[in-house]
Amino acid sequence: MWSLSFAPLVPLPLLIGLALLAAVAAGAALVLAGRSAILRALALIVLTLTLADPSLVFEDREPVKDVVSVVVDRSGSNRLADRTVQTEAALADVERQLRGVPGVEPRIVDVTDMQGSGDGTRLFEALAASIADVPSERVAGAIVITDGLAHDAPPNAEALGLKAPLHVLTTGRNAEIDRRIVLVDAPRFGIVGKDQVIRLRVVDKGGPGRAGLTIRRDGEIVARREVTSGQIVQVPVRIDRGGPNVVEIEAAPLENELTLANNRAVITIEGVRDKLRVLLVSGEPHPGERTWRNLLKADANVDLVHFTILRPPEKQDGTPINELSLIAFPTRELFQVKIKEFDLIIFDRYANQSILPLLYFDNIVRYVREGGALLVAAGPEYSGSQSLARTPLGQILPALPDGSVIDEAYRARVSEPGRRHPVTRDLPGSEVEPPRWGEWLRMVGARARTGSTIMTGPGDRPLLMLSREQKGRVALFLSDHAWLWARGFRDGGPHLDLLRRLGHWLMKEPELEEEALRATARGRTIEIERQTLGDAPSPIVVTDPNGTSRTVQLEAGRPGIFSARVPTTEFGLHRISGDNLTAFASVGPENPRELMEVVSDPAKLQQLAEATGGSSRRIGQDSGSSVTVPRIVPVRSGSQFAGADWMGLRISDSGIVRGVSISPVFIGLIGLALLFGALVAGWLGETGRRFRRSPDATP
Repeated sequence: MWSLSFAPLVPLPLLIGLALLAAVAAGAALVLAGRSAILRALALIVLTLTLADPSLVFEDREPVKDVVSVVVDRSGSNRLADRTVQTEAALADVERQLRGVPGVEPRIVDVTDMQGSGDGTRLFEALAASIADVPSERVAGAIVITDGLAHDAPPNAEALGLKAPLHVLTTGRNAEIDRRIVLVDAPRFGIVGKDQVIRLRVVDKGGPGRAGLTIRRDGEIVARREVTSGQIVQVPVRIDRGGPNVVEIEAAPLENELTLANNRAVITIEGVRDKLRVLLVSGEPHPGERTWRNLLKADANVDLVHFTILRPPEKQDGTPINELSLIAFPTRELFQVKIKEFDLIIFDRYANQSILPLLYFDNIVRYVREGGALLVAAGPEYSGSQSLARTPLGQILPALPDGSVIDEAYRARVSEPGRRHPVTRDLPGSEVEPPRWGEWLRMVGARARTGSTIMTGPGDRPLLMLSREQKGRVALFLSDHAWLWARGFRDGGPHLDLLRRLGHWLMKEPELEEEALRATARGRTIEIERQTLGDAPSPIVVTDPNGTSRTVQLEAGRPGIFSARVPTTEFGLHRISGDNLTAFASVGPENPRELMEVVSDPAKLQQLAEATGGSSRRIGQDSGSSVTVPRIVPVRSGSQFAGADWMGLRISDSGIVRGVSISPVFIGLIGLALLFGALVAGWLGETGRRFRRSPDATP
């Protein structure tokens, strides 16, 4: 390819000045001397061109192809209904047509909602990445096959940064039906025992205007209600326990709607206990009393009420009542009026000394069965006639005394069920035999009645027993010598671990549940953990957000722990269930944007596409899975690249320069010859004019 270039021998401003001066001089000469000055003007032009140093440049160019980016939306929303079939058909047609356009290179880019942050469909990030290594003049255009739902669309064409037409081919149909839940306000924390209000709105496209809501907490239905579509409604949910409370709100499905995934909204509310109220009643002063008190007072979240019976009613020493400085035991206030305010009641070496009427023991039994917690730390009094087992509490205690008290040195041992129980599993020192902790010197003999024995004493007698009584929990400690570990007797033992876990189990901490199913999302893998006291739990069923279920076998790990790792390709809430237990794991956002709005719409990207000279149109038909893809036309000039049945690509005829040859025009003999010729021609022309005028001249 030939072209003309200039390399001035003098500075450009000087050259321009000389050219203007020559033009003025040539013009004046033409006016004064007439046509005879034409040759002089020609000489000035040649001189000016010589100073401009023009050259003929020949470029050896190799043509290169323009790039067309074809972005294919393979996100969750574009896989609904028959959009996958439409997408594949459109892609095949676009590839076929691009093969017939000379000088273009198609780049196919697949985009899923699992890419990047996972927060929706990132079509334009993928588009920018596909042409990042291509000069802007070589980009012929971009063709996007999508349902029109992109979550990274730039606000305008300038922000898009594409200097070529954008064409959007929208899948789906015109008349689509869908229902979704939009969260307006969802709390993240809540006080245990109190309600938290969730504000939401049900949005229908093609619905009847009314929707039924089902509210679940941790998989259990807690309420149902009817709401009006489009209106903001308030849903109160009681926070039942500490730790994560998974609240699931589901709207009734519509007939023939696109998906049920967005009919459900999930909120994880972290339950926070306002203050754990514990009532500790010590039957008499003894060395272990301070161990319980120190343990409970060390926890800033525990509000402790402690009473010690210093003077039983039957004690008669002649001291007048008005001279006693002891505080009267407020039995009615504690065990009748305010009993439900306590999270845990502890009887520490308490004997039935007629301080509490039997009616109050009935209140305690009712309190436990309605969800309260009771711990009995027994001493020798438990085996005698004043034993708590001889009160109405006996019907909820897991073991009854056999009348014996064992006074001998022994090492407490974790039983086989105890190795699986979260209270005593991996208790420091229990991993060896004999256990690596100090001895105790006394325990009370008892016969197990119900519950689980997690620690044993001499002769495998029950030492620590746990049981559930309807909604509540009961623990029975058949020794009053746990304080020996706290005092470091014979190297002591893990009293803090044991007693703290015991108290937390009684107060229903989720981490200490014997039968539990937990699931955690780590990236794109769901880690499942099954805690059980049994030998082999049932297989786990994992349900993806799109409703697909699969069965997963668990593998044994530590005692009482079975686990599995499940990879997933779907963002959203996964439901994990087995043995009447349910857990949830949210991969990516809890309520992913990808499935919040799924109705296809070519108008969403139309303004952006038309601003680049392109187009946005629906290619899906009202029925069936066939598509209509417009013709692809190469356009070499103009600003409009779309019509009713066609879409254009900007062709640039770009190339790579492999070699350049330069031929000067006026430098050297050629320039000198032209300049000399112009001067001679001007001189001869002027001389000839004088000779023709000489006969008429005056001598």
